[in-house]
Amino acid sequence: MTPTIISADIEPQLDWLELIAAFESGHRRPKAEIADSFLYRGTDTLLSRAAWVDGLGSLVKTATIYPDNSAQGLPNVNGAVALFSDTTGELAAMVDFHLVTKWKTAGDSLFAASKLARPDSQKITLVGAGAVSKSMHAAYSALFPDAEFTVWNRSPEAAQAMARALPRCTASDDLQAAVTQADIICTATMSKQPILRGEWLRAGQHIDLIGAFRSDMREADDTALRRAALFVDNVDTTLDHIGEMKIPLAQGVITRADIQSDFYGIARGEFARKSDDTITVCKNGGGAHLDLMTAAYILEKLYKIG
Repeated sequence: MTPTIISADIEPQLDWLELIAAFESGHRRPKAEIADSFLYRGTDTLLSRAAWVDGLGSLVKTATIYPDNSAQGLPNVNGAVALFSDTTGELAAMVDFHLVTKWKTAGDSLFAASKLARPDSQKITLVGAGAVSKSMHAAYSALFPDAEFTVWNRSPEAAQAMARALPRCTASDDLQAAVTQADIICTATMSKQPILRGEWLRAGQHIDLIGAFRSDMREADDTALRRAALFVDNVDTTLDHIGEMKIPLAQGVITRADIQSDFYGIARGEFARKSDDTITVCKNGGGAHLDLMTAAYILEKLYKIG
């Protein structure tokens, strides 16, 4: 088998709603086998993730996260993605790392919002003005086409620039006000200390927590977690690995029983909003199984348009 090389040129052909349909289909297959490894050097991280879904294939994704790269005009995150055939184990495709990461990350939270956010959500606050927030603007717009966006960032200039560049988007320098008025709040920062305060939340909101990926990172405080119905994309990649859940679990703020469901509970009706006034929180932990589902969707899309 000659592996297919898939570049970012295919991106205009991709569709957010098709991707979350692929996620739903993927989570109705046998549960993924997942293995992660993390290596650290100061603030730099080498993250390798592997996944195998019976009937779909297997994938290895290695990412390097260098937070200081932005000062040099370079991406903070780089890496490689290899997709393998489920039937022969041969290399089926090398898929552009940044393409897979962008669509997997935003698609993950969009999938959660499609199940947990109120369908009539119209006001969305993006906390952070980086690449992930820009992707979330596009992703949410596919599901909530008339939504109005507010963006907040530690650096107001970045929020203002993002607001100028994107439709239906305004910048705010008041995080509390931006959170309070929103139907959906999406955090995509590199914060190690919680910046989203539970006392700001109101009934019926949905919160997508994306930014934290290390064991020492958090975006939501204890009060936010206590007030909300808690969900994660996958218990195996979040609870023991990422500070967002690992720290409050270790401190007894929450228990494992407080986690309502992960995506594998969708078939049983467990990953769902229980009432209009519930506050829902979903921690987006990523995971190679979602990279696998994304890469498989991209490869299938290439075949269809080829």
